[in-house]
Amino acid sequence: MSTKYELPTLPYDLDALEPVISSEIMDLHYNKHHQTYVTKLNDALEKFEAAQAKEDIATMISLQPAIKFNGGGHVNHSIFWTNLAPKGEGGGGGPTGELAEAIDRDFGSLDKFISKFNAKTAAIQGSGWGWLAYNGEKDCLEIETCANQDPLSITGKTPLLGIDVWEHAYYLVYKNARPKYLENIWEVVNWTNVAERYKNAK
Repeated sequence: MSTKYELPTLPYDLDALEPVISSEIMDLHYNKHHQTYVTKLNDALEKFEAAQAKEDIATMISLQPAIKFNGGGHVNHSIFWTNLAPKGEGGGGGPTGELAEAIDRDFGSLDKFISKFNAKTAAIQGSGWGWLAYNGEKDCLEIETCANQDPLSITGKTPLLGIDVWEHAYYLVYKNARPKYLENIWEVVNWTNVAERYKNAK
């Protein structure tokens, strides 16, 4: 395989998001879970390329779920790490400029957006992601949820902010209290990064 995917460099130390996200969770989540998605994605793509060379369509089709799952896991987490920042170093507060205006326009206020986002994301059955998405066709912001590691991009919308609600993202600290994790994570949301994604999407 000509190009292999790699674990992206984490933009802060493993303990930088404490107490919202513990260093133990970050170590497991980044170094183990995300690395596993990258490793399995590369393995699946290598097998796909070999099957393609043999025109082995059955094998190519059988590899699609692994490519979607592990590719989605890699894409989603690569966004997630940049969507977060330590408190006092870009994390927390709220959006400004065009993004703030768009949130007010489409949700009423930042508080209303967070309330709706948390309610919709907390209700995901099993594992998945909550997203602040940009709908280019309608030129508006929307809240979306995706199951498992499905990437938001398959819906045709652009991911701006993703919150991981797989248990590995919070269980060591929050146990089964997913709503508490969602309540606290806004203390480390990197709104500058979200605003850059919004600007690029437009």
